[in-house]
Amino acid sequence: MNKTLEVIYNRTSLRRFSDKPISEIDKQAIIHSALRAPTAGNLMLYSIVLVENKETLQTLSHTCDEQPFIESASFALIFLVDYQRMYDYFADNNFHSYCLEQDQDPVYPNLSDLLLGSQDAMAAAQNSVIAAESLGIGSCYIGDIIENYEIHRELFNLQDLTFPLSMLVFGHYPEGYKPKIQSRFDSKFVVFKEKYHSFNSEELHEMYQERELKFQPNNPFEAKNAAQVIYAQKVGSAFGLEMKRSVEVAFNRWTKKKHIDLDLKKDR
Repeated sequence: MNKTLEVIYNRTSLRRFSDKPISEIDKQAIIHSALRAPTAGNLMLYSIVLVENKETLQTLSHTCDEQPFIESASFALIFLVDYQRMYDYFADNNFHSYCLEQDQDPVYPNLSDLLLGSQDAMAAAQNSVIAAESLGIGSCYIGDIIENYEIHRELFNLQDLTFPLSMLVFGHYPEGYKPKIQSRFDSKFVVFKEKYHSFNSEELHEMYQERELKFQPNNPFEAKNAAQVIYAQKVGSAFGLEMKRSVEVAFNRWTKKKHIDLDLKKDR
């Protein structure tokens, strides 16, 4: 096995960090690796917010579903889907006039653009994860950054055509500590040849067998099986509902009012 595959196969989320600071050289190597990720049309439809301020990290430890370990990270990188930068450039160069000349209505970002930018942002994020791990630096994805949109919008000066898709926190491994590598679903449940495969009941139970073996009848959710536990923990939970509310608010800003702001910039 080569060193790259060894890093990928042995990487796992780190939620306990040592006090050892990450050097500026290593930090910049992680960021530069993110910037070298594949990107649609080489347009880099994302931005990265570097967070090192301890008060901000402490705030994020609360707004991202009360996860105290976030505060102890050396730094965080927030990956934004970013169409604001490109559309500001369009407005600065009279794209409205061009559309009129071409007898076209101006086209503004929609859900498809959010999804395309998400591909760019997550490719960059994962590059930074692998780069960090190769340097002996651990990381953890914080999907909860999509919660509490209004707070994060103000905290990071987010514009309407930006969306905080994911956050990563980084830090050194505590001496002698390595998290247990978690098992994954067998590839037959994830990788399909040529066409998608829908599972029958028997296959589903085989897929979730490990979860079902760990199911405890006396659980805090009053769930009767493992599937109900997963639903209660992830989908029907308070943070899951907050994610849905927050993303809807963000998407409404993404798709509305922006044309007014961009129109004000045209021909300036």
